Amino acid sequence: MASAAQPDSPASRAEAERWAREAVEAGRLERALAERLGAALGDPAVRGALCEAARESRRRGKGDVVTVSRNVFIPLTNLCRDRCTYCTFAKPEDSPEAKTYTLEEVAEVVRGGVATGCIEALFCLGDKPEVAYRGYRERLRARGFASTAEYLVEACRVAFEGGMLPHTNAGVLSQEEMARLRPWNASMGLMLETTSERLRGKGHAHYWAPDKAPAVRLRMHAEAGELGIPFTTGLLLGIGENASERVDTLYAIRELADRYGHIQECIVQPFHPKPGTPMRAASSLPDAEVAGWVALARLVLGPELNLQAPPNLAGEAVASSDALEQLLAAGLNDWGGVSPVTVDFINPEAPWPTLAELRRRTEAAGARLRERLPVYPEHVTGRPELFDERIRAALPRFADETGYARARGPGLAAGQEAA
Repeated sequence: MASAAQPDSPASRAEAERWAREAVEAGRLERALAERLGAALGDPAVRGALCEAARESRRRGKGDVVTVSRNVFIPLTNLCRDRCTYCTFAKPEDSPEAKTYTLEEVAEVVRGGVATGCIEALFCLGDKPEVAYRGYRERLRARGFASTAEYLVEACRVAFEGGMLPHTNAGVLSQEEMARLRPWNASMGLMLETTSERLRGKGHAHYWAPDKAPAVRLRMHAEAGELGIPFTTGLLLGIGENASERVDTLYAIRELADRYGHIQECIVQPFHPKPGTPMRAASSLPDAEVAGWVALARLVLGPELNLQAPPNLAGEAVASSDALEQLLAAGLNDWGGVSPVTVDFINPEAPWPTLAELRRRTEAAGARLRERLPVYPEHVTGRPELFDERIRAALPRFADETGYARARGPGLAAGQEAA
């Protein structure tokens, strides 16, 4: 786990250039050097050296392809037992904004996704609300479900049978709950966010959030690895952690990927303060520094791991800034999920760029935009053991022979060829 200790001294430009070149050749950056470089990311010269090396690393591992997943976002319930000080998604049970989707509402969103050519049904929801809210617990039982996780299994079945591939991000789940979800999910995920135990202390972002304990989240990552589930993780930048703790989080992710081989992508996500939260007056990291952390993540994690940064969170004014271009220049190879149907319910104030805009700007930066499934082409074509038999049998309906999404358009079911 990370402590608050800082490296002795930040790196110089000459050191950054040398260490970054060596990391590209070796395939990854060693921890002591990453600590020094992380401490120096405020220096434009250091960032420039890292970004140049990260682009070369991406080229060697991923070529010129940047991927995106066309999806629908289904916030199955916005009730949550945690109270993170930066979150506006979670609502108390007595709030007029509290919402738990019925299975018919899930099916309705899926129909809209299929009609617009989406493949991924992204389920995001609060952590264990039945523990905190008696009324919700009783409503679940009245529907015949003992837990939110049990209800989620049924919702994922509805989405799969409706013509989409679910990806579940439901907070902390037990290994048994993940095993029950696996037959209906192409992939699952949990943002590690940070390995900082310090942020669980009084006055910090995760004090009222027991499910944000690093050991708990690391255990779920490991248990997903034991089950062989394609798994998404990531770090959250700017919630009170320091540079050393960010580096520690990256190395925890690398260790999990090395040990189990199931980490399909790492998201580098910047925090943006939201009105009405205890962290409303906190500052976001500058766009250039976010790009610097993307570059450092590429060098730490290596050329083969998929590295994502959400395009709607890239800057305060994505459409009028060069934030996307900075991220592309920092070595990412994926934009994550973008929906033509639903908003980002976690960050509703941050609209996604359209797929056409994302394609235009990606190609203007010298890359090619390809659509993928909730899982990546290399897993579709080369890792059949990662999927339950039901999902494995369904993948050819959605993916072409290279593992990318089949050509389709509005009005076509996912997996149906466009004329």
